[in-house]
Amino acid sequence: MGSRTGYYSKGSWLPLALQTICCETAWLETGTWKHLQDCGYGETLVTKGGELVKDPSVGKEYEEMGQDQTKQQIEKGLQLYQSNQTEKALQVWMRVLEKTMDPAGRFRVLGCLITAHSEMGRYKDMLKFAVVQIDTARELEDPDYLMESYLNLARSNEKLCEFQKTISYCKTCLNMQGTTVSLQLNGQVSLSMGNAFLGLSIFQKALECFEKALRYAHNNDDKMLECRVCCSLGSFYTQIKDYEKALFFPCKAAELVNDYGKGWSLKYRAMSQYHMAVAYRKLGHLADAMECCEESMKIALQHGDRPLQALCLLCFADIHRSRADIQTAFPRYDSSMSIMTEIGNRLGQIQVLLGVAKCWVIQKELDKALEGIEKAEELAEGLGNKLGLLKLHCLCEGIYRTKGQQRELRDHVVKFHECVEEMELYCGMCGESIGEKNSQLQALPCSHFFHLK
Repeated sequence: MGSRTGYYSKGSWLPLALQTICCETAWLETGTWKHLQDCGYGETLVTKGGELVKDPSVGKEYEEMGQDQTKQQIEKGLQLYQSNQTEKALQVWMRVLEKTMDPAGRFRVLGCLITAHSEMGRYKDMLKFAVVQIDTARELEDPDYLMESYLNLARSNEKLCEFQKTISYCKTCLNMQGTTVSLQLNGQVSLSMGNAFLGLSIFQKALECFEKALRYAHNNDDKMLECRVCCSLGSFYTQIKDYEKALFFPCKAAELVNDYGKGWSLKYRAMSQYHMAVAYRKLGHLADAMECCEESMKIALQHGDRPLQALCLLCFADIHRSRADIQTAFPRYDSSMSIMTEIGNRLGQIQVLLGVAKCWVIQKELDKALEGIEKAEELAEGLGNKLGLLKLHCLCEGIYRTKGQQRELRDHVVKFHECVEEMELYCGMCGESIGEKNSQLQALPCSHFFHLK
């Protein structure tokens, strides 16, 4: 593969038959590993990879503290949540939050609420609970709690596309080294930071973070974290148009699910399926893309996963656009945009608007395309998403060339090249642009890329 992301060699690629039954995801999420250590509980709840599970590793002091009812109610909520009775679980946990006077119990239940709201796409509520958890961690005066709560705050901002805030909170976490949980959480922190850098189109730093996260996953034998990092790497290589690696990494994620994920949540399979669908579409394998996306959407509907539903609808729309079936694509873009707006995924909204604009171009409705591009450009500038701006300038360039408007054409050509320079998307060997077309890439130790010839 490459000297930089050298954890998986060519020999570890999945056979084509196995690739076809694997991968894709809606979570560039990070699903944090929250280990609530030594809270004085019996079976402590943790969220490992965003999945609420029991952890029997903590001492049996819970009953001695007189908090048995709190423990039972939290576990009751967990059972409801795992049986897809999400709203009932939330009601139970909210009652615990309102009634318990124990800070450690409050911290635990806030962790459950943060994870549940993340998976439902209720990111503003997720952020609200993360802020309360920070205050609770300070009350407990325990660095382990504080690091975990800052990670949840970072993840909440990542979901809301507040990428600079995400990076800032991740750096705060990394400065809290020496805590009991730091070795467990550093991989999650690196992944969240990498996702934020990717949202800002700072590709070299994103790759560095993903590689760090992968090293932590390997050192801790954390297959769930490794699965999520592989999905993020799939998204990374999709964006810089190395579609071979964009398919390889979700396939690797699917391999992990098949080998180790018997007791995992189905969301890991859904994650890998979604990212595979995206890569297959980019490679022109539309039937495979549709099959993977349908599998991912089925799981998303089953679990009420609104963020993943939005991404799958976007992928379906893109597949139909690739087939030139514009009338089928439009309603799927509309449905995706509705959910993206509801949950606050502004990065997803840019992708939807870009896809819709391409549909209008195909139908030669150039003025309608420009209207959508203007909205997308405003969002991309607000987020600092340079790749989104580059794609929009590229599309405008083609539109104004068709319309014969030379001044506007030159303006967007200049802006396009400014974006390329800002993102440093030039080959270190040949000097050509990276990301213009599908190319096999390799990264240098400094994380700059060059074309494999």
